[in-house]
Amino acid sequence: MPRVHRRLRSPHDREILRLVAPAFGALAAGPLYTLVDTAIVGHLGTRQLAALALAGAIVSAITQLSDFLSYTTTAQVARLHGAGREREAGGIAAQALWLSLGTGVVIAVALAALARPVADGLNGSAADVGALTARYVALSAIGLPGMLVALAGEGFLRGMSDLRTPLRILVACNAANVVLELVLVYGLGLGLEGSALGTVAAQLAMGVLFARRMLGAPADDRRPALDRIRPLVRMGAHLTVRSAALLGAFLLGSALAARIGTASLGAHQIAFQLYVFLALVLDAIAIAGQIIVARLLGAGDAAAAREAAWRMIGWALVAGIGFGAVLLAGTDLIPRAFSSDPRVWAQAASAWPLFAAMQPVAAVVFALDGILIGAGDSRYLAGAMVVALAVFVPAALAAGTLAGLWAALDLLMVARLATLAGRFVRGRWMVLGAAPA
Repeated sequence: MPRVHRRLRSPHDREILRLVAPAFGALAAGPLYTLVDTAIVGHLGTRQLAALALAGAIVSAITQLSDFLSYTTTAQVARLHGAGREREAGGIAAQALWLSLGTGVVIAVALAALARPVADGLNGSAADVGALTARYVALSAIGLPGMLVALAGEGFLRGMSDLRTPLRILVACNAANVVLELVLVYGLGLGLEGSALGTVAAQLAMGVLFARRMLGAPADDRRPALDRIRPLVRMGAHLTVRSAALLGAFLLGSALAARIGTASLGAHQIAFQLYVFLALVLDAIAIAGQIIVARLLGAGDAAAAREAAWRMIGWALVAGIGFGAVLLAGTDLIPRAFSSDPRVWAQAASAWPLFAAMQPVAAVVFALDGILIGAGDSRYLAGAMVVALAVFVPAALAAGTLAGLWAALDLLMVARLATLAGRFVRGRWMVLGAAPA
C-alpha cells in the first residue's frame, strides 16, 4: 500500500500545480477572447465568420511562428535561474526584448503589404470574403510588435518562475479587449473592422506592460549584443521550422475547408478555435515542463528532471481524456453557441467526434513538446515536425469532406506522438548545465 501511495503522489505535484494554475489562466486568456470574438463576429453573418476564419488562420500562424520568442527565452532564462546566475538571466531578457521588437516591426510591415494577396491565396471564389479578410489582416498588423514583445516578456517571467505577473497582464488586457470590441462592433457599428481594432489596442498595451518588466529586471548588460542574441536566434530558427510545419498543416486545413464550402469553413473555424483554446490550456502542463526541466537540468539534476517529466506526461493524459469527453458530449450543442446557420451546425457535427478523439493524443504531444523545449532539444523537434507534416499532407489533400480533413489532422497528431515519445524514452535530451547544447 505505501508503494502504491507513492506512485499516486509525487513530490513534483505541488510545483507542477503551482506553475500550471497561473499558466492555465494566462494561456486561456487569449484563446478565450478569440472564442468570444468568434461568437461576436459569427452573429454578424456567415461571410464575416468565414473572413474571420481566414484572417484568424493567418494571424494565428504568425503568433505560433513567433512563439520561439517565448520558448527560447524561457528555456535559457530557466537554466540560468537554476544555476543561480540571475543577472545573466536579466541580460537575456533585454536581448529578447530587442529581438522581439525588431522582428515585430519587420513582420508588421510585410503583413500590411501582403494582406490582400495572402487573403486571396487562402480564399476560394468568394471575392467579398477575400476583401473582408484582407482588411482585417491589414489592421491587425499594427498590433504585431506589441504582441511579439509580450511573447518575449512572458517567456522571461516564466523562466524566473513568475507566472502570476503574466496572468494579471493578459487577463486585464483581454478583458478590456472584449469590452472595447463590443463597443466598436455593435456600439459604433464598425463590424469586422471593430474586432480587429480592439485586438490591436490590447496587443499594444500588453507589449508596453511586458517591456517594463523586462527592462526592470537586474541585468549584467542591457545593450544589444549579437553574441547573446545569437543563441536565441539559433534555437528560435529550429522552433520556427517546427512551428511553420505545424501551422502549415492548419493553414492547409483552412484553405481546403474554404474550397469545400463556406459552411464548412465556418464549421472548421469553430473547431479550430476550440482546438487552439484547448491545446493552449493543455499546454499549461507543457509550460511547467519547460520551466521545471530547464531549471533542473541547469542545476545538474538529471534524475529529478526525468521524474518530473514523467509526472507531467501523466497529468497531461488525464486532462486530455477529460477534454475529449466534454467535447464528445457537446457535439450537438457547442457549435450552436458560435453560429446561427444550420448548415454550419451540420458540417461541425460531421467532424466533431474526430475533434474530440484528438484531445488525449494532443495533450501528451504538448507535454512532450514542452519537456524537449525546456531541455533545448530544438533541432530534433524541428525534424520531427517535418516528418509529421509529410504524413499529414497526402491525407489532407485526399480528403473531400470536413470529416476527412479532421481525420487527417488526427493522423498528424499520432505522427507527432510517435516521434516525440521515442526521443523522450531514449533520454538524449538530458543535457546538463547552464546552457543547452
